[in-house]
Amino acid sequence: MFKSTMNQSPVMNTYNRLPLSIQNGKGTYVWSDDGEEFLDFTSGIATCNLGHCPPHVQEALQEQLTRLWHTSNLYHIPKQEELAGLLVEKSCFDQVFFCNSGAEANEAAIKLIRSFAKKNVGKQANIVTFKQSFHGRTLATVAATGQEKIKTGFEPMLEGFIHLPFNDDQSLQAIKEISPTAVMLELLQGEGGVIPADPQWIKELSYICKENGILLVVDEVQTGMGRAGSLFLYEQYGIEPDIMTLAKGLGSGFPIGAMLAKSEVGAAFQPGMHGSTFGGNPLASCAGTATLKAINETDVLRNSIEQSQYLMSYLEALKGHHPFIKEIRGRGMLIGILIEGDAMELVKIALNEKLLLLSAGQNVVRLLPPLTVSKEEVDVFIHKFNKVLQHYEEDQHG
Repeated sequence: MFKSTMNQSPVMNTYNRLPLSIQNGKGTYVWSDDGEEFLDFTSGIATCNLGHCPPHVQEALQEQLTRLWHTSNLYHIPKQEELAGLLVEKSCFDQVFFCNSGAEANEAAIKLIRSFAKKNVGKQANIVTFKQSFHGRTLATVAATGQEKIKTGFEPMLEGFIHLPFNDDQSLQAIKEISPTAVMLELLQGEGGVIPADPQWIKELSYICKENGILLVVDEVQTGMGRAGSLFLYEQYGIEPDIMTLAKGLGSGFPIGAMLAKSEVGAAFQPGMHGSTFGGNPLASCAGTATLKAINETDVLRNSIEQSQYLMSYLEALKGHHPFIKEIRGRGMLIGILIEGDAMELVKIALNEKLLLLSAGQNVVRLLPPLTVSKEEVDVFIHKFNKVLQHYEEDQHG
């Protein structure tokens, strides 16, 4: 189950991996290579929204594997057209570009914004993003990200990004004065500490963008596909963005990303301006289509809302018993627990209780159960997590 550090591993050292090797998964549980069972409240970092190996997606992929794996985007791909059609039908957007990850989706959005600016304004684009945001690991998305630790070692940064405080009224005034080409944001900052955008602030931001011809771009790589309690989080805020990016939960673990845009914005891309060899290939599109259909045609969203409310009520109760818990926040099945101390220490204790959790910054524990989690599994989590909190408290006080 637990692995010692492999100093000579051929895998490049880019992760502080926990000492666990996972071999199998089903639903809300995973199993180590020696058969130990773990309750997984990470969902592959908000990716396995339907749980591990969901039957609908598994069956669709098995059938597709016998037909066609890959051609290229030099030809029409029926599965891609089907997925694009479903995404457009269920959103306020008109066109979709497919890629392989959230970073690529955001990279495509940045390129589209720049092309739009050149065609419509005749100058280089400038884009406002927000402090504590996270938009990816490519050079452009690192530059867009509002966390200095992500940029360290990769300077000089790509120019054209302005970082303002999140949920701040002075930022709204600054956006009016700057009048950027676009404002790009997460409606719930996941990696930055599970910080939801204030609804009134978002309404005012949306109004400013519309009144001043500024593109509004929502990064829903982590919040999309039901993670935050609705198919897309922007729906809960009553706004219509110009561009949205997706990945993670779109393919139930199969690598796929997407950038959606209104037609007048998408027109800034013409053949040859952007592309992806693997983006939206038959297998990826099949996974995305099966995932989206499963969310739309079953009670997955209703279940996630019910279990989220149930889980949040218990977390608030635990907060009352453990003073080092300072705040419970989030939406749907993206929950942050602000604590005094190092969140990773708590994550490591949880591993010993056969419970998988994540951190989000220095002092936030992040919960990302699958949308399919049952009430009984939430009860198991509460039992395990209460023990984790007790051990953490004992460790902190000797």
